[in-house]
Formats: sequence, C-alpha cells, structure tokens
Amino acid sequence: MTLTPVPLTSASPDFNRAPSTPARPFVQVRSALAAAALILIGVGCTPQTSTTSTIPSAGDLPAYMRADFEHYRENGGIARPADALDIFIAYSPESQQYMPGLIERFNRASVEDGVNPATGAPWGEGERPVYVRGQQPTSGSSGSLAQGVINAFIAPGNAQVYHPTILQPSVSHWLALVNYSTGREVLDLAASQPTALSPVVIGMWESRVRAIQQTIGRESIGWDDLLGVLNSPNGWCDYGIPEGQCRRAVYYGHTDPNISSTGLSTTIAEFYACARENGFTDRLTTQAVNDAEVQACVRGIEALVRHYSRRTEDFLEYFSRGPEYLDFLALEETDLICLNRGAQQGDEVCRRPQERLIAIYPEEGTFWHEHPFAVVNGDWVTDQMRAAAGIFTAFVLLPESQQTIMAEGFRPANPDVPLAFPFTAENGVDVNQPRAVLSVPAPEVIAAIQASWSVVKKQADVVMLIDTSGSMEDEDRIGQARAAAEAFMNAMDSGNRVALWTFSDELLERVPLDNAESARQAMYSNIRSLRASGGTELFYAVEQTVRALTAEDDESRIRAVIVLSDGADTGSRGVTLNDAVNAIAASAESANPVIVIPVAYGSSADMNALGALARASDTSVQSGGSEDIDDILQLLSSFF
Repeated sequence: MTLTPVPLTSASPDFNRAPSTPARPFVQVRSALAAAALILIGVGCTPQTSTTSTIPSAGDLPAYMRADFEHYRENGGIARPADALDIFIAYSPESQQYMPGLIERFNRASVEDGVNPATGAPWGEGERPVYVRGQQPTSGSSGSLAQGVINAFIAPGNAQVYHPTILQPSVSHWLALVNYSTGREVLDLAASQPTALSPVVIGMWESRVRAIQQTIGRESIGWDDLLGVLNSPNGWCDYGIPEGQCRRAVYYGHTDPNISSTGLSTTIAEFYACARENGFTDRLTTQAVNDAEVQACVRGIEALVRHYSRRTEDFLEYFSRGPEYLDFLALEETDLICLNRGAQQGDEVCRRPQERLIAIYPEEGTFWHEHPFAVVNGDWVTDQMRAAAGIFTAFVLLPESQQTIMAEGFRPANPDVPLAFPFTAENGVDVNQPRAVLSVPAPEVIAAIQASWSVVKKQADVVMLIDTSGSMEDEDRIGQARAAAEAFMNAMDSGNRVALWTFSDELLERVPLDNAESARQAMYSNIRSLRASGGTELFYAVEQTVRALTAEDDESRIRAVIVLSDGADTGSRGVTLNDAVNAIAASAESANPVIVIPVAYGSSADMNALGALARASDTSVQSGGSEDIDDILQLLSSFF
C-alpha cells in the first residue's frame, strides 16, 4: 500500500500523470536536525535554567501579537523556562484530536527532561530549550488560518491576523493560496512537510452504497453514478431501496470551499470531473473552470445538495440521524471513522449512527489532506525559530507520535509506521484506496474555483416566518426574534432569494420572495418595525408557507421556511398540527422538499408542536434566546 500525499507544488498538473506521488521522505527531516542543532548552539545564550516561571498567559506573547485573538495557550501545562526559545503553531481544527497531547509531550521532554524531544539527546551547553505554544483558529477553519496569515502581510490592521512560526492547515491548497494572495513566497511549498494523512471521501450509508453497486453492476462509484440517482424518475425507489424507505429526492451535503478544507477539495474534485467530461483532458486551468459547460456540470452535481455548512464539524451532530438527514456527505476519512466508532474529535462528539457509513473514494479522483507543517517566512520568525520548528516537525514524525496520530483516525505520514487500527473494513474504510489521486491545481485555478462558488452552488429560497402574536411580547421574545432575523439577513448570501411573512391572527406577506440583495433594505425595514399583538395561527401559517414554496416551479433551489415562534398555537381557523405536518410530508415526496426549521422563543415555548414540525422535515428545534443568536446562525448555515 502506498500512503502518498499530493505533491506540494503550485504547477498546474497533467491530468494523465500517475495517480499518486511518493511522500516526502521522513529522513529529510531527520537530516535537517544537524543543521538545526548548529543554529541553536550558535545562539550564545545562557545555559538552561530551572523552570521557575508560571504557565504563560496571553500577556506573555510577543508585542506584535494581539492577545485577544492570538492566545497560543496550548502548552501542555508545562511551565515555561525563562531562557526558552518559543515557537508558535496555528493548526486546523481537525488536528485538535492529537496536537495538544503532542505539544505537552514535546514541552515536557524539552523543559522537564532537558532533552531534544526529536533525538532524546540532552540539550548541549548554550542550547536553549524549545518551547511550543499552539492554537486552533479562533473562528472558522483552515481557510480562516490562511486568511489570518495573509492579513499579517497585506492587512496587518485587520481584526483577524495570525503570526505563527508554523502554519498547519488541513491541506496544502491553502499554502499555495497564501503565496498567491500575498504575491510573495510566504511559505516554502517544497520544504513543507506532511504530518498526518486523510483522503477526502464521500461518506454514504451502507444500504445506499449496496443499492448503487447492485444497480450499476460494479463496486467503484463516481459522480456520474450519484447523478444517476438524482436523475432517475423515481430516485432511490429505482435502486432497490424498499418501498416506504425510498424517496425521489437525493440528499447530499458539503462545506463552504471558501472556509473549509473539505469543501475546497470537494469542489475542486467536482471541477476536475466536469472538466474531463467536457474535453479538458490535459490539465485543470482557469479556462476550464470558467467554461460555461463545465460550470453547468458542476451545478448539476451541486443540485444534489440538501445541506451546506461552514465546517464539517457542524455536520457531525446531525449526520448520525441517517438517510433522512443526508444520503451522503463529503468529509475526511478520519471523520467517517470517528462517526462509525462513536468517538470524539477534540471537543466534537461523533454520534455513532445505527447504520454503518462506507467511505466512497470517487473513481474520478480525490485529494489527500496531508496536514502539512509550513514555516512562515515572516520578519517575526528568526533563523533560530526556524531551526526549532524543524525539531518539532521531526518530533511529530517520530513513530510514537505517528502512532498517537493514527489512533485518532489519520494515516501516518511517516512511511515506516505500518497502518493499523482503526483502519479496518468494520470502520467503513478501504486501506487500498484511494487509487485515483488528484494533484493540487495552480493557485490561480483554486482562486478561480472559489470565485465561481456563488455561480455553481445551489442557491436557496428562504421564507422567514415570524410570530408577531401577543405572547411574543413576553420576555421580549419579539425583540429577540427581530435581532435573530436581522443577523440572519446580514449573513445571507446575495444569490439566495428571501421573503418575510408574519402571523398573528392573520398571515401577512410583508416582503415577497426576491433576490436577497434586492430585498435587503425592505427586509431590514420590516423586521425592525415588527410589533407583537393578537392570536397565534401557527399551524395555518406553516401550512400556507410550505404550500406556497412547494408551488415555486424552480426545483433547482433549496427551499426552506424558518419559523421564529413561541410555538403556542391559539388559532381559530381549524388548521391542526397534523395538517401542518401533512403539508411538510407532501412536499417531501418531491425531488426538492421544503425544509422547515423552527426557532423557539420563551421559557413556555410549545416544544412538542415545534418539535413535530422539525421532525417532519428532519431538522431540529433551536433555542432562540438573545444569547443563542450565534448558535442559530450556525444551525442555519448547515442548510444554506
């Protein structure tokens, strides 16, 4: 078996090249240790002293760092010696599974044991103990890390700026984009080192995988096969899924390519597949990315999408619900292993599903996420820090460190470490895959793909349905609903269409469905003018808005009703909860069902009613208190 990351190069690849390239040899880092040691010995500082200082706080950071943003508090709880040589690593959220533990072990060996953690040899006279501090992104994902480093060079006054010694995104795409966006070699791509490998896969329920394989007559599955389900007259019912369990619609989810590594790799892979289909057989270029037929093909794949999200972590809580939430999801292999094991990724709990997930490695090709270490060529990084970064890199590649990383579901980057548990068929993975590996496109091509996102992604039609009944005056529920609705509009993609309906005794269409940019001012004005009075025709309002959206003839768009209410129906029109649920269920029979997302306000909210509406749509009720606005936006981002 070959465990090989994509080459860290900015050159546009040949589509017909060998499917994989050998990983950068581990011995290169080992051989760099001698040079690193010479630099460290030549510093001319005092010998190692006892560890008398306290555990560092944000105030101990260099003056060029913003203590409220770049905190770098992960140090293993090891007290920092006064003569330490500090290095800082900003790493992707996925690495939280193992990075804090590795930092602790490194600092304990360096400071308390007084040895070079990569070699085990005592620090020499005049050498300074290396002390590592780490943090994952304050917000967002690998894309946020990359943008923070870009800002350090071209927008240092920005609120989001990172000054790490080592940058570790999930995938090397971001390294090339940093150099491209800054117009300089901020990161030496050739010298960057893979540290943990995980291919991007399509996680699909085993029943769905077997149904497709039996229908197409082969084991390998590609994007064309997934589109075949979408375009089949009866959807899953034509693929042997039993009646009562099958449906016309196909549910797919992936993350935002402007933020998420998985979303970026998945979108690039979609462009690869569509470029090949439209005659671009040599290499992926900006010409191919901007080609109308290629973009139309990508839009076809994106038509499968039921849920988008900013980060893969946002999916983990809900994906375990099974096929009624999503049929398949783009994610890293390590995420799929975590879900099948019911394990934990840092702070994120992977809820074990009732049905096993199978990793699909698209036959058109996929990417390795190599979690590379790249030293930043910034004026805040000295030669001594650069050498110290090499020592930490070598430590992370030691067999014992790689065993720790592998235990969390990553394939080892050190080829001397054999692949073992949890890489088993029982956990849904194939150790002989991926067979087709895509090379990293040129950074200008990646940038063009990100720029095309608003053109190729599946857009949404969203009706905001706000309860303005008298009970919404209690506990300032109406004020909280106004604040949440305005925050949602602030985050609304301009390609979506939006409408505002309100209900009390009457159902009112205040802003008709229109492009979000065109409707923005009318939405703000009407949201801010909302006042509470009258009764609560909740069930009637939901029934009518779902029917109105179902009647929209454009089935290429996500369709959703966001209900902001205390949930206590007091209507006199005779419409029951069952009527509203039936309207949602009727929509579910179409290829593009309407999604209903309830947001509950007040301590006396009727959670039974709102929960029933959510279950009919395979969504969940979100608390709508003033302190929950960020959670509401995160939930909604998992749909649009």
